[in-house]
Amino acid sequence: MNNNFFERGEPKADSEQTHAFEHYRISVLQPDLIRVETSANGAYNDARTQAVRNRLFPKCEYSLSFGEKQVVVTTKKAKFYFDRDKGRVTEVYAGGRRIILKKEGCMPGTARTLDFTFGNVKLGKSVVSRHGAASFEDDTLVMDENGDFKARANGGRDEYVFAAPSRIRTLELFYMLTGRPPLIPRYALGNWWSRFYPYSAEEYLNLADGFKKDDVPFTVAVVDMDWHWTDPGKRFGYRSFGGAYMFKKGWTGYTWNSELFPEHRAFLSELKARGLRVGLNLHPAGGVRSFEAQYPEMARRAGVKDGVRVKFDPVSQKAWKDYFEVLMHPYERDGVDFWWIDWQQGRRSRMPGLDPLWALNHYHFLDSDRADRRGMILSRFSGAGAHRYPVGFSGDSIICWRSLRFQPYFTASASNIGYNYWSHDIGGHTLGNPADDELYLRWIQFGVYSPILRLHSSDAVRSKEPKNHPSVEKEAAEALRFRMRLIPYVYSSDYFTFRDAVPLIRPMYYHNLEEEAYTYKNEYYFGTQLVVAPVVTKCDKRTGLAKTEVWLPRGNWIDIHTGEKRKGGKFVAERGKASVPAFLKEGGILPLAEKERRDALNPVEIELLLNPGKGKFTLFEDDGISGAYADGAGAFTEFKTSCSDGRLTLKITQRGETEHIPEGRRFVPRVPGENWRISAVKTGRAVDGAVYADENGIAEIELIREDAAE
Repeated sequence: MNNNFFERGEPKADSEQTHAFEHYRISVLQPDLIRVETSANGAYNDARTQAVRNRLFPKCEYSLSFGEKQVVVTTKKAKFYFDRDKGRVTEVYAGGRRIILKKEGCMPGTARTLDFTFGNVKLGKSVVSRHGAASFEDDTLVMDENGDFKARANGGRDEYVFAAPSRIRTLELFYMLTGRPPLIPRYALGNWWSRFYPYSAEEYLNLADGFKKDDVPFTVAVVDMDWHWTDPGKRFGYRSFGGAYMFKKGWTGYTWNSELFPEHRAFLSELKARGLRVGLNLHPAGGVRSFEAQYPEMARRAGVKDGVRVKFDPVSQKAWKDYFEVLMHPYERDGVDFWWIDWQQGRRSRMPGLDPLWALNHYHFLDSDRADRRGMILSRFSGAGAHRYPVGFSGDSIICWRSLRFQPYFTASASNIGYNYWSHDIGGHTLGNPADDELYLRWIQFGVYSPILRLHSSDAVRSKEPKNHPSVEKEAAEALRFRMRLIPYVYSSDYFTFRDAVPLIRPMYYHNLEEEAYTYKNEYYFGTQLVVAPVVTKCDKRTGLAKTEVWLPRGNWIDIHTGEKRKGGKFVAERGKASVPAFLKEGGILPLAEKERRDALNPVEIELLLNPGKGKFTLFEDDGISGAYADGAGAFTEFKTSCSDGRLTLKITQRGETEHIPEGRRFVPRVPGENWRISAVKTGRAVDGAVYADENGIAEIELIREDAAE
């Protein structure tokens, strides 16, 4: 397996920061993070685990005070009270308050899947708490220096206690332990097309051509399980093996269906020629059966008799090596860009404690992460640390308003466990009411302000093409086009998630102490510049408007779609079909690709939506596919604004590897709902309302409102 930087780390803590006594060991990792282990046999774990990669942090000052009932760890930022009888930290003093861990609890995290749910599911624990202290118990398997799994030797508790009032700081600490969230390929931030349907190659290509004709842009094409043979009994006379395998129908498969795809390489090439990256669906549980094209080689490697199924084995590294070399890599050379791991077959394997889903995510992502391309998979959440293996597939949700209403809250809460890349079945997957055009549109509009916008449905419901929803076709197509314009902003935000631990989507309580920050659960920060409140209720039949309750923090806000101005506080936003409330903060700077942009490439023109005030934003650009960003590579364009005497000053500075910035790059500043013009150029030049940087990559201009001009 590849040993990329996400797997690197120093799992053994500094010995000078570690103290063992009685049946316990305390490691002071940071002033606001300690580790507490218990052991009945005196053995402790200094190896990696499935969740934790690193424990060797810079030294920090601390002291230990041993009392009869407590051991107190004191640092510059916190005090941790370890109860000797209970064998755990029960209280923390941080941020000016004493916090009882058991009472305070944690904010919600996320869940494995939303399969066949009508909205609410129980969310797991997180590392973010309401009052600044939380614990994370690591009960995952140990991994040795070769990456093999082992049971823990001591059988005790392994707990990390966070004492950081800042949610962002807590995530930073969590990522220091578990690994940073990688930056996914830029193409993945465009629109995805997917449907559980037995397309032929001709049908799929005609579909792609129809999208182009209708000006409905996509960057990713997913082919569900019908790319391979799904009728082995009918086609090959193969008898399905026993056991509770899902429908016993041939969900597992590795051989292209030559009836639907007679020339699969040509099909993949044609998709690439249309600017589409390709993902294929996998259900590995059935292993490799005798009718598969790859069976002879897999059987030889596995040492099984002819005709005997080669079992799927998530434990053996040799089995994984064979799996990738024989089954995956040849198709990747043909043009498959990533795999959709659609594991639904339980959590058990032949090694107690090893969830096959976790192993699939781990090995598939590491294998996909190469020198010339970033790793990416599509799969379900597999527990703490799963943020290292994006993208998350939230499962087959029911097509109903309750499902849509839950997903904004679900997506934002996942940040509390560091999980940043949820991808939902936009529009819903099955059952419910697929004929509800309004629901379809609102789901797409939520998808615009999601980590990933992936349309998907089953073969039993109306397909998700905008033209199949005629009453909202225009609005749905425009929303998909606007998502393409958002890519520069979303890509930059994802980069800063990797670098600075600032999630793209964050609950309102990440930056606000007011009670409303906790009660307005369907509202969230989208990047550092926007607050979004998706519309999740039907329009009033009389007015044609949907009502959404909104709370904004203090300051002056502008809705980027309507130009409506708002002060911080509570209000009801009324919206027609065209848009959802998306507010740009005071001093906010939102970079958008030009209106004609239909791909994920770095755009020549950047439209800058501005809300007058003091602010800054940094645009990140690179080749969109390599891993060089992890070492600081890329181009950075910094925007700064200030406002005085009715004049808005905008300064633009380009630095870094500016070869990633397209030649002729121009910036078009605009204030939503108002007419401003360039009144002075201090550096660079301005032509027809567009700004160009000088030879040093710098531009500085002043703008003035038209009605304020002399």
